[in-house]
Amino acid sequence: MKHQEPIIRVVNLKAGYGKRVILENISFEVREGEVFVILGRSGSGKSTLLKHIIGLHRPLEGEVWIEGKNLLTAAGEERQQLLRSFGVLYQSGALFGSMTVLENVRLPLDEFTDLPETARNLVAHSRLKLVGLSGAADVMPSELSGGMQKRAALARAMALDPRLLFLDEPSVGLDPIMSAGLDHLILQLSRSFGITFVIITHEIPSIFNIASRAIMVDDRSRTIIAEGTPADLRDRAEDPRVRRFFHREPERDETGKTEMLA
Repeated sequence: MKHQEPIIRVVNLKAGYGKRVILENISFEVREGEVFVILGRSGSGKSTLLKHIIGLHRPLEGEVWIEGKNLLTAAGEERQQLLRSFGVLYQSGALFGSMTVLENVRLPLDEFTDLPETARNLVAHSRLKLVGLSGAADVMPSELSGGMQKRAALARAMALDPRLLFLDEPSVGLDPIMSAGLDHLILQLSRSFGITFVIITHEIPSIFNIASRAIMVDDRSRTIIAEGTPADLRDRAEDPRVRRFFHREPERDETGKTEMLA
């Protein structure tokens, strides 16, 4: 793994909508080539944080630097180039049901390149091969299993050959075998091509399968409450919220009764 200028720097980020603050004082770095996981319990603001990092929402405060460029101050063509420098796999997969799998994967090439159609098809086929879907080019997304749909969406996220990929809950809705297969694919892509991954998840098996490092965010304190390797967080975290998360322990109120989450 390379240890040089971080590929991502998030500095004092405040994420929210209008006057509603979801997370604040968020600062961390992602090193090139690592699989970096943002974890937390349901409703902790993980996906909100991701949307602010990738430019879907403008942070209320703070800075986001990607490959040495400030995403928040970049404008015009510079911003467009920066946004095209990374790929995103959304939680739902977000494949277009009216298009074949090949057409879905080719879509970023259709939108952002001047390559001839034969070249665009060649690139799309190569991305499908990388994710193990060589035979699925001409089928519709509805004909694929949930795991195959996630793989197809990952192939589309890689269409423009990004060095950086953001994945939002990639294992959600998958059975354990499909989830393990997707974990293996992520590690293979990271090791073979040096792709940096930032992954949102609360799936504990996946965290230990893929993560180089992780941060944990918390909705009550609205900030990062732990950072380190998964083993560090599980075995040495001092915050009881982190211990409960990794040891799957329920929260209890002042009387010792288990709290019910809303």
